[in-house]
Amino acid sequence: MMQKGFQILVRRQILLVLGSVGLINAQVYTQTPTSAETHFEQALANGKLANESFRRCHRYVLGWLSKADSTTGLIPRNLTQSKCFWNAYDAAADNYPFMVMTASMLDKSLFEGKMREMLATETRLTSRIDRLPDTYSFCKKGFLNDHIDSSQVIFGSAEYMKDGLIPLTEWLGSSPWSERMLGILTDLDKQVDVPTQIKGDFYGKSAVVEVGGDLLQVLARMYWMTRNPQWLRWGLQIGDYYLSDAHLPTRSTERLRLRDHGCEIVSGLVEMYAVVAVVNPAKKRQWQPYIHEMLNTILAKGRNEHGLFYDEINPVTGKVIEARLADNFGYTLNAFYTVYMIDKVSAYREATLKTLNALYPHYRNHNWESGSADGYADAIEGALNLYLREPVPSVKDWIDSEIKVLWNYQKPDGIIEGWHGDGNFARTSLMYALWKTAGVRLSDWQSDVNLGASIAKNTLYVAISSEKGWKGKLIFGEQYHVNHLHMPVDYPRINQFQEWFAIEPQKTYRISIGKNTQTVKGKTLLEGWDVVLKPNETLRLICQK
Repeated sequence: MMQKGFQILVRRQILLVLGSVGLINAQVYTQTPTSAETHFEQALANGKLANESFRRCHRYVLGWLSKADSTTGLIPRNLTQSKCFWNAYDAAADNYPFMVMTASMLDKSLFEGKMREMLATETRLTSRIDRLPDTYSFCKKGFLNDHIDSSQVIFGSAEYMKDGLIPLTEWLGSSPWSERMLGILTDLDKQVDVPTQIKGDFYGKSAVVEVGGDLLQVLARMYWMTRNPQWLRWGLQIGDYYLSDAHLPTRSTERLRLRDHGCEIVSGLVEMYAVVAVVNPAKKRQWQPYIHEMLNTILAKGRNEHGLFYDEINPVTGKVIEARLADNFGYTLNAFYTVYMIDKVSAYREATLKTLNALYPHYRNHNWESGSADGYADAIEGALNLYLREPVPSVKDWIDSEIKVLWNYQKPDGIIEGWHGDGNFARTSLMYALWKTAGVRLSDWQSDVNLGASIAKNTLYVAISSEKGWKGKLIFGEQYHVNHLHMPVDYPRINQFQEWFAIEPQKTYRISIGKNTQTVKGKTLLEGWDVVLKPNETLRLICQK
């Protein structure tokens, strides 16, 4: 049954996504077939944008490291009223991981040194219930709270895993950070089953459903990665609770958040639904009516005229409680699009297309999250993720426009707004840069090197130039969902890194530089293609599938 479910889901993925690769590649960078020279010009232009994005991310890391506590080396929650402590659900979840991710791409010594030291320090200082982290005070040189607040510890653990350690694991694969996450997950399983008893007022009493959604996302991806039945059993337990007559989110509550700190339950339930669609068809059939009802209710009651979601609704009455538009529209649409891939409900794809088509004409320079850079980061990330699947031409123009608005928030010292949301600036900027390079990156980043790419059908055009000269390897993009998470299908998910021109290790590719062409295995490109650039030289490379 597992193999049959796998074949069905993969076949749908091939028909839906892989079957449209030509369309995706033709529209990501160009609108009509053009000459190789035009593609290289586009690649050079993309390289300038990618370079600016990388440089800004590097400055962000250096800026925040300059604010680190002098004794522990950990960064504070923010630079105002919370500058005396590090906490799991903000500093650890939203800021530190994207310092790590930036360093992994752009600064080897920083990645292998300071970033690992910070992980070891936070593990040693903040682990309070087994390996579960709690808030650490630099001023007290100990835990901020004298007594253990188990609800806060559980909340922080779930946030740290979902927002920070999951994307790091997708990018890096097995690493000290994935080990930290699996340690937290193992010990959290001893503390909570279905998270219904969490107390506290984290983000407007949304902690219960947020932790449930966080855990479902972590459990789904960790099940794929490890095939540990413990994670599947736990995911089924949480899924059975919510996908029921008594607790379906759109039936059982009068307040449903469709923005951050609430929307996670929708994405989480659908991620676990994607798992059972492959490994447990009977459970998939049981859950399907509830999944569809939940999504249909949100479509009917939770959107404005352009298909964007309100921050908060009463899903029972349809009353809009908070009419501000959710910057996390892409997070929720990930769920709709995933169910479209599995069940072929055309309305869910149409909902995605409606929102994407509305962005450029109606939401340029929109006041996301009341003017926060974090709102722009989340909105752009969501658009990038969906654009990979549905390359609506105007979305490219919208992303290019809005990334400049996001970048304008950054201060000369590298800090963006001085709070933990600054990490999301880097996360989205890195995604944007990798879009412009089609996933290709430098083995040894150098700030004057411009690397960009353009895609047309099954051909990748890469242009790289440097004022000072450069020597290193071009590392091509890979199938992160396969190689690191061992997922059978690349369904859209929160904080994933997009695969624009993913190289498969056993496939054969043609590499052309000028008149020289050779055939190589994808494994060679993933390990890195040697390049030596003279000062002010531009290298043009073509990779054909």
